[in-house]
Amino acid sequence: MGSVRRQASSGSDGDPRLGGVADDERKRKRMESNRESARRSRMRRQKQMGDLVGEVGQLQQANAQLVASINAAAQKYAEVELANNVLRAQAMELTDRLRSLNSVLEIVEVVSGLAIDIPEIPDPLMKPWQIPCPILPIMASADLFEC
Repeated sequence: MGSVRRQASSGSDGDPRLGGVADDERKRKRMESNRESARRSRMRRQKQMGDLVGEVGQLQQANAQLVASINAAAQKYAEVELANNVLRAQAMELTDRLRSLNSVLEIVEVVSGLAIDIPEIPDPLMKPWQIPCPILPIMASADLFEC
């Protein structure tokens, strides 16, 4: 195959000596344009990186706040659970005491022969959302808790 010669297109007159100068000028402008484009690209990446670093900081701060909130809620839950367990134990103890008092009343009823109205003891653990006696107020005296 033969080599194909390309004719340099230089300005308007087609002088081969000026074609090299025009090519060099285009090459220089293209390199300059490429450098400017690369500089803009680096600046854009740098700005994106700065934005991402700022977002990471904000997300870390939000995460720390959420962790603190979760820990506080877990602490409150543990406290409420502990108080609830204490109240359950107290309710069971009071129910046992009430059963004992009802058995004493039954004995008094049998021995004396008098009809005593002995209330039924509700099981608070079967339906804890229902108040056993919503109409009657719960009265407690200091001597009830003395041993």
